[in-house]
Amino acid sequence: MSIKEHPPQLESSDDEPVHVPVLLESVLDVLQPQPGNHYLDLTAGYGGHARAILAHTTNYSESVLVDRDAFALKHLQDLVRLGARTLETDFVSAARQLIDEGRTFDMILADLGVSSPQLDREERGFSFRFDGPLDMRMDRREERTAADIVNGYSEQQLASVIVRYGEEPRGRARRIAQAIVSERPIETTGQLADIVKNATGRTGSKHHPATRTFQALRIELNRELELVSQLLPLLPKLLNKGGRVAIISFHSLEDRLVKQFFKEQAEAGYEAELELITKKPIDGSTEDVSHPRSRSAKLRAAVKK
Repeated sequence: MSIKEHPPQLESSDDEPVHVPVLLESVLDVLQPQPGNHYLDLTAGYGGHARAILAHTTNYSESVLVDRDAFALKHLQDLVRLGARTLETDFVSAARQLIDEGRTFDMILADLGVSSPQLDREERGFSFRFDGPLDMRMDRREERTAADIVNGYSEQQLASVIVRYGEEPRGRARRIAQAIVSERPIETTGQLADIVKNATGRTGSKHHPATRTFQALRIELNRELELVSQLLPLLPKLLNKGGRVAIISFHSLEDRLVKQFFKEQAEAGYEAELELITKKPIDGSTEDVSHPRSRSAKLRAAVKK
């Protein structure tokens, strides 16, 4: 996948989405932005965190904003006009490019969640709350969509994905996979949600019975855990001495990878490149109760030794 750099003449949009960043005060607290700091946002999205952080540093020209969603990057034109650089690619490709360029930063943020504007646009196909196409691509330049997985994977492959990335019990995952295969072709999020609901027979839960299946398909399609695993060891190479990194995760699979990486750093002794700022994660369900997306968020942070 090629990396696209957006020039300063980005067009503005009349339908700019409202995006309230998760755990903003905690992010500012752990990153401690200072005037002149160089900032790297590996998941810039619609710029909620970036605008707040860059307002403290005012160093736009040495800051880089990354996202693989072109629709999101289109809404960062105000920061681009102030000198910020944007990269349209996944965060691993961006990190490798910046390392090759010899770039280092004083602050790095990775907010690993799907943004609210992505979830709220029915044509993106991320949510069962709207009946849209089975898409789920974070990078719409990719050819494969969630529909290709739903209609192309074998029953065994589907069950495996739902167990691994949706953390459904095996028996339930097999019933879901069997129902999907028997009802194919499936074209919309609404169809899929109904099939999963009917296959599980689950009612009365505060979560829709298709929640885990949709999560599993999204993670599989966008290689989310694979990319997080590849990113983590690159982070120390991108930090200046004393530089800080903050990572926000939204489900246990992501957080487990981040926790393990930070744990290995904490136990590495003199060979460690990072020192933990957060001994335990900052929990969005208690630190940011006003934000509905924060209830599952966990923030971990470290500093370059």
